[in-house]
Amino acid sequence: MKNSVQTAVEAIRNCNNDQLNQVIEAVKLQRTYLARTTARALAVGDTVSFKGRGGYEQGKVTKINIKTVVVDCGFTRYKVPASMLTVVEPA
Repeated sequence: MKNSVQTAVEAIRNCNNDQLNQVIEAVKLQRTYLARTTARALAVGDTVSFKGRGGYEQGKVTKINIKTVVVDCGFTRYKVPASMLTVVEPA
């Protein structure tokens, strides 16, 4: 039984250059949609987590841009794509 990802990969392997460009454009649009949806769900002061170069980081949202969010993690501020963030529920 194949899942939808495997089916999509097989279809991509059979594409010509014009069809690949259409797939790439669709992926970019979906990523933009996901980032903006996540950014709209956040508010300044929310606690979020994300996986950075050094592992998982956790901090507070200080600014929300169109596609990115500025997260204050103590001594460091990160500009993170909104699609990489997960809201941490208060304990």
